Amino acid sequence: MSSKPKVAFICTHNSCRSQIAEAISKKLASDVFEAYSAGTEIKGAINPDAVRVIQRIYGIDMTVNQHPKLLSELPPVDIVVTMGCGAQCPYLPCKHREDWGLDDPTGKMEDEFIRTAKIIEEKINDLKGRIPNSMGK
Repeated sequence: MSSKPKVAFICTHNSCRSQIAEAISKKLASDVFEAYSAGTEIKGAINPDAVRVIQRIYGIDMTVNQHPKLLSELPPVDIVVTMGCGAQCPYLPCKHREDWGLDDPTGKMEDEFIRTAKIIEEKINDLKGRIPNSMGK
């Protein structure tokens, strides 16, 4: 059996949506794919509101195993998921690409972070179910 496909969640700053997707994927989908996140212009730290919400809802401390990364730090990936940064979304070679079109909750109230996390969770579960088919396994 071949190794699991690698999925990269990418957006411009790799500080919020893509980090949330990496964290939730590692918790819910690590049996199906390896999750990574990255951006083209990184910020110094993961968004503290995102860190707090993901800790509370999923019991994941993103500051332990995750940090903002540039695209160049990623291994070759099979699937790229852009988070909704439009024309500014970075390009990364892959076998499959999709855009999740998510609004960035940065600077908004906590309920926006919770809503974004729940949408990401739904989309990860959907992707997890589609991967065996899209990867030709």
